[in-house]
Amino acid sequence: MSLTERVLITGSAGFIGSSLGERLLREGKRVRGIDCLTDYYSIDQKKANLAILKHYPSFEFVEKDLNDVEMGDLLKGVDLVYHLAAQPGVRASWDQFDTYVRHNIMATSRLLAALEVMCPHIPVVYASSSSVYGNTKEIPFRESQRCSPFSPYGVTKLAAENLVSLYSTNYGLKTVSLRYFTVFGPRQRPDMAFHKFLLSVLKDKPVPLYGDGRQTRDFTFISDVVEACVRSPQAPSGSVINVGGGSRCSLKDLLEHILPRVTERKIRIEVISPQAGDVSDTLADLEQASKYLDYQPKVGLCEGLKEEWDWICRFYH
Repeated sequence: MSLTERVLITGSAGFIGSSLGERLLREGKRVRGIDCLTDYYSIDQKKANLAILKHYPSFEFVEKDLNDVEMGDLLKGVDLVYHLAAQPGVRASWDQFDTYVRHNIMATSRLLAALEVMCPHIPVVYASSSSVYGNTKEIPFRESQRCSPFSPYGVTKLAAENLVSLYSTNYGLKTVSLRYFTVFGPRQRPDMAFHKFLLSVLKDKPVPLYGDGRQTRDFTFISDVVEACVRSPQAPSGSVINVGGGSRCSLKDLLEHILPRVTERKIRIEVISPQAGDVSDTLADLEQASKYLDYQPKVGLCEGLKEEWDWICRFYH
């Protein structure tokens, strides 16, 4: 990527979008971000993310919904697209499915259709999710295995990923889809587990735990995800690639052993009933990521949690 290229990041006020944007801006890229600042979680946190990007004169922000924005203006002069905008969250997707369809499927369809007409030769990187795999017992998850989402959120993410693949095979768009596995670190969304856990510890409240804690996750630190994003345009067009962290552990072990070491505080646990749509286990097979992106996760669970804990302490004080 040359220093003169302009990159479009959809969902630029979010956790991953703002982190990717900051990395590209630091490297001297021009970044155009779009975000409609939905109220799914605190807009103040999104504005704090944006404030970091707005320090760079090479950042341009568009506060619009992808379903409504003038695509010609949005895509003008763009050389690379990172499509990260989406309605996140498994639990809320049961009651607000129309919102998830609008932001995850319809917005993706509109963006792809515009790209096919206006700039069909630029790379498009789509942020998919490990949620597309569902509650499978085929561990580790491989990109070639059957996807069977376990939540409405997962259904919409897989539908959008399929749209990306369709535009690649039918119209020749240069696409790559990255399936993220439980991303954590500074700026993490407040509805995600680590943010909830650490904020509860900071406020000396019980940590909420859904179920018995035996569920495991492949935790991926934000800087590793950003690195995969930066490298992804080099992958073959049409690729679908897992981005995991190699830091899989159970929530029970996390709360009983790791979190007390990271925070140096006693952890109190409040057990809550299991939630519909929560899968038992996740673990990414990283063979494709290694092959096409030369990707290997660098930041381990304890190191990454310490960085998120330090950020939580700063953000809430």
